[in-house]
Amino acid sequence: MSSAGIFISIMAALAVGAMSPGPSFVVVSRIAISRSRLDGLAAALGMGVGGVVFAVLALAGLTALLSQFEWLYILLKVAGGAYLVYIAVNIWRSAGQPLEVSDAVNGNRAPRLSFMTALLTQLSNPKTIIVYASIFAALLPRTVPLSLIVALPIGVFVVEAGWYSIVAFAFSARHPRRLYLAAKSWIDRTAGAVMAGLGLRLILAGVSDR
Repeated sequence: MSSAGIFISIMAALAVGAMSPGPSFVVVSRIAISRSRLDGLAAALGMGVGGVVFAVLALAGLTALLSQFEWLYILLKVAGGAYLVYIAVNIWRSAGQPLEVSDAVNGNRAPRLSFMTALLTQLSNPKTIIVYASIFAALLPRTVPLSLIVALPIGVFVVEAGWYSIVAFAFSARHPRRLYLAAKSWIDRTAGAVMAGLGLRLILAGVSDR
């Protein structure tokens, strides 16, 4: 298979994974619907940067290190799960608070905060790097051309940031926002419960691996 064919195959596999519902989707959609479209796009960029970090680490062979030192992988799982639970608690606690949303940007802090929240959420799940490494191992040739080494992180950023930009645009539209404001407490509590469940599942997976 040509380098172009390999690249397209890997991007297609990663796109399917990115579109699967998970903590990243919950975070980006909630940021977009409760803050602003710019915040949602900042969160999408955070997801893209997080994907690039995982891609680079997978190419660098971090998965071999994690398989050699199982305790490190378990520690990353538990720490990542704890971070997701922390986000869930914050979402749940703010569920009953009134919220005013608009397309105006209130200073420069909010987009930066949205970016960092999304980036840390993306990096909180060490299973993602295993997914990346598995796809790379299955589809990359034994000797990886320099062109692919350069192209893969760029492609990962486009896939991750592109998909979550679509999510940000969709959930920052007027109709989703009206629905959110009408049922904010229930939506936030549901989002918090989902996030907490994902975090606890990650923690339990780490503990059971001991």
